[in-house]
Amino acid sequence: MKAVYLLPFVVALCLGNAITSRKEKDLEWWESTIFYQIYPRSFADSDGDGIGDLNGITSKLEYIKEIGVGAIWLSPMFQSPMYDFGYDISDFYAVHDEYGTMEDFEALTKRAEELGIKVVLDLVPNHSSNESEWFQKALEGDEKYYNYFVWEDAIIDEDGNRQPPNNWLSHFRGSAWEYREEVGKYYLHQFVVGQPDLNYRNPDVVAEMENVVRFWLERGVAGFRVDAVNCLFEVDKNLHGGQYPDEPLSGAVGVSLDDHDSLDHIYTKNQNETYYVVYDWRDVLDEFKARDGLTRVMMTEVYASIQDVVKYFGEGDRKGAQMPFNFDLITDVDASSSAGDIKRAIDKFLTYKPLDKDANWVVGNHDNSRMATRYGSSLVDGINMIILLLPGVGVTYMGEELGLVDGYVSWEDTVDPSGCNTNDPINYGKWSRDPERTPFQWNAEKNAGFSTADKTWLPVAEGYETLNVEVQRAAERSHLKLYQALAALRQDRVFRHGRFESLALNQDVFAFRRWYKGEVYLVVVNMRDVEHDVNLTYFENVSGDVKVVLRSIQSQKNEGDKFPAASLPLAGFESLVLKVK
Repeated sequence: MKAVYLLPFVVALCLGNAITSRKEKDLEWWESTIFYQIYPRSFADSDGDGIGDLNGITSKLEYIKEIGVGAIWLSPMFQSPMYDFGYDISDFYAVHDEYGTMEDFEALTKRAEELGIKVVLDLVPNHSSNESEWFQKALEGDEKYYNYFVWEDAIIDEDGNRQPPNNWLSHFRGSAWEYREEVGKYYLHQFVVGQPDLNYRNPDVVAEMENVVRFWLERGVAGFRVDAVNCLFEVDKNLHGGQYPDEPLSGAVGVSLDDHDSLDHIYTKNQNETYYVVYDWRDVLDEFKARDGLTRVMMTEVYASIQDVVKYFGEGDRKGAQMPFNFDLITDVDASSSAGDIKRAIDKFLTYKPLDKDANWVVGNHDNSRMATRYGSSLVDGINMIILLLPGVGVTYMGEELGLVDGYVSWEDTVDPSGCNTNDPINYGKWSRDPERTPFQWNAEKNAGFSTADKTWLPVAEGYETLNVEVQRAAERSHLKLYQALAALRQDRVFRHGRFESLALNQDVFAFRRWYKGEVYLVVVNMRDVEHDVNLTYFENVSGDVKVVLRSIQSQKNEGDKFPAASLPLAGFESLVLKVK
């Protein structure tokens, strides 16, 4: 039965969040493109060893171009022992040997340039690897490299036993301190044991990381996504009597005392000094822009309060990251959320960001369950409409254009330390990030066309025979084809320069309006499997008929169909892009 109503609670929501566009100007390359995150280990394997590599990525760049993407962001491809699959870097100046060589990287950037695709690298500045030359020299007593890391004396308890310096915890459970006999002290590792934290209170470390940034910029990269940036600094222990203080309990319910979430990380996250290091890195990026006119972009990964996130944009005359990642559509909402919840999550970033800065929209990455799993496969098209047609920068995690879902990874096949460190064969899946990292699905052949190996580093997800690029290319209608159409529509001046207003039309239907110089588009997403008739004239200056421009693959409407704006019929989970006539 169709419902025709506008809920009373929506009155406040219907006031909308009108975003005024800046005067029309030529946008920077990064403002109008789509960033496509590639997890190199899982994208394409060129040599049959079961592990994705750089040459595999190069072989698929035409696909990237085909779907309308103008920039790829590569998760870490630096030399690493792979305890945390590239986030434990042993050599910041070298390519990981399983992924290829520096020559392979240069071939990738050259081919990308030929296709008009920018390459952005993942920078992991908070820590290195305990197998790095820096750490090994520290253990050998080299004072310079000893001071690259954070060391602290043990505490001896009343029984004479050695204990860690304080209660700080790793993101991967247990103490964030590890003892080394070679130096008679503990080193800090906020992540796995093999990832010793770098000491950013040491100017030599700051200079070293700036050298790393310059090294890769010289090799043609267009910028960096900066990992775990809000962990760079710990509190200055000199302000606490020369010792690092314990962190207070968070009060989180249902977590064990060895779980990172059990503490309130007031001494290990979001220290004020962090922002100024980011501003200094932006200065380095701008040095290169001064040479050739090309803007190099910085994206910062920060899971924090919105007030802390927006500080990364800059302060006063100091420029910071162009894109402090907005994770609200990952952390704040999911399949259970109402249209009002979606509106609130979108409005939050738009409200807090500086008026002259760009928003960005992210619904998935290598650390979170895939978008199609979290929101449900029926909403893939609707969520992609939101991500690509909102004002600001769109970011896609590989496979979101297809609606890829999390793969099943058994305890025996689990390799992610976040899952393995639970030592829990029953509940490990709650923490493991392996399901969102399973190999990309190219076709119905062996290993989904990802690799010719007998065994891939993670198993391919079930159902790949029908959920893959080849099938969706051949289909008359598919998530892939709609994504391509959205990427093309995104270049229209209305979406490049237009204003924005959003409404929760009822509990289930979220809608927004984009308009510019008399042209008006509406995006309407039904979050539930319930039919509705909705009145779009609650938007100002919307009346008469609306015409279907694009529709989700389950929609029975046709492109070009017209409907009264005052009474638009919506099927369950139907999503539409409409133009106001």
